[in-house]
Amino acid sequence: MRRHGLHLGQNHVLAVLWENDGRTPGEMAAALNVTTPTVVKMATRMAAAGLLTRRQDDQDKRLVRLWLTDHGRELREPVEADRKALSDKVTAELTDAERAHLMSALAKIYRAAADLLGEPLELGT
Repeated sequence: MRRHGLHLGQNHVLAVLWENDGRTPGEMAAALNVTTPTVVKMATRMAAAGLLTRRQDDQDKRLVRLWLTDHGRELREPVEADRKALSDKVTAELTDAERAHLMSALAKIYRAAADLLGEPLELGT
């Protein structure tokens, strides 16, 4: 992700906003399973880098929402392509059957971990 100018974890913040732009830091924290101050700190750095902006909510002026900039939106295709390329490389020696078993096992592990944490599942983020 460094070649795209991203720091550790920022690609995850972008991925959540690519799916649903305009979330609050609290909503982002819940989706990423981190604390709200962690999201606020990341958002500050990402705003300075021109990846997102902060704007007051139209209905509730106490809320701030995070919105992607054009630059943040433009990174979607190259970042997702790099994520897929990395995934393809690390699973290159697996057969299709092994890859399917791996994905099934990881989904079960994810569900079990989410149940232990008491978090709602958000597969695909």
